[in-house]
Amino acid sequence: MQKANFWGYHPGVITKHINVSSLYSLAIGICFLPFVSPVVALSMGVFASLLGFNRQAVQQYTSKILQSSIVLLGFGMNLEEVINTSKSGFIETLISVSGVMIIGILLGKLFKVEKNISLLISTGTAICGGSAIAAIAPILKSQDYQNSFALIVVFVLNAIALLLFPLVGHQLNLSQEVFGNWAAIAIHDTSSVVGAGAVYGEQALQVATTVKLIRALWIIPLSIFVAFMNRNEAKQTTKFPWFILFFVVAIVFANIFPEFQTSYIHFNWLGRRGMVVALFLIGSNITIRQIKQSGIKSFALGVTLWVITAVGSLFILMH
Repeated sequence: MQKANFWGYHPGVITKHINVSSLYSLAIGICFLPFVSPVVALSMGVFASLLGFNRQAVQQYTSKILQSSIVLLGFGMNLEEVINTSKSGFIETLISVSGVMIIGILLGKLFKVEKNISLLISTGTAICGGSAIAAIAPILKSQDYQNSFALIVVFVLNAIALLLFPLVGHQLNLSQEVFGNWAAIAIHDTSSVVGAGAVYGEQALQVATTVKLIRALWIIPLSIFVAFMNRNEAKQTTKFPWFILFFVVAIVFANIFPEFQTSYIHFNWLGRRGMVVALFLIGSNITIRQIKQSGIKSFALGVTLWVITAVGSLFILMH
């Protein structure tokens, strides 16, 4: 006999008269609407799973959609800007990203969080939130629930940071430059960094956007490093994350052939929507058992790492 789900109902009763394939198709279609954000898509997936609408068969497509979306996003990046920003702040960014990753991994061991979740949360905190997690997840071959918890932690902290950072900045009388740097380092997702910078001031927005772009570029070397560190020990070989190479090729191609700019805009849009679809699929495969297994520990890790990053970076920037 099937156990009752989160809401006290039996999944079989809820889904008995509903075509789950049609429901998934409808939900995926909704993910392409402009007002459906990554947070909304992930929440939709989790809600559907808790109601009993769960299809394990979609897991095989999630990784491919994530990888394809990352590649398509490359068509929306400016090569000249990428090169210029990568030259500035290299050492500072290297130290910052490495430091956050090391602290995150150590905290993961302290809180006894699963290895993959620790790596995903650390990556999202160190670089650029959900985008970094989406890039690293296929390389780690992490489970959907592991990806989901890392993303939930990042999204919740993003929402808090977007409201909290400008208030703290004004209370401490931070300059536009200091706030921009602080936001880029301590806020996870680029969208929230831009939002916080815009609220604080024009100069803060410019600084935050530039510094965040520098950090976002570290997805490439970090992906290769993670692939090497998680190589198949039985064969002692490294599976190269080819989609990261295609991501770089997309950036270069788009800038060599600017006459196809209209198409690149569409590709970039498709990549962003693809990420939203993937987040829905990830959320739809989470279970109550997995929530109990990793939820509280994951949040403890994410919040602690975020606080250390925010306080530590602000202290250094102010001194």
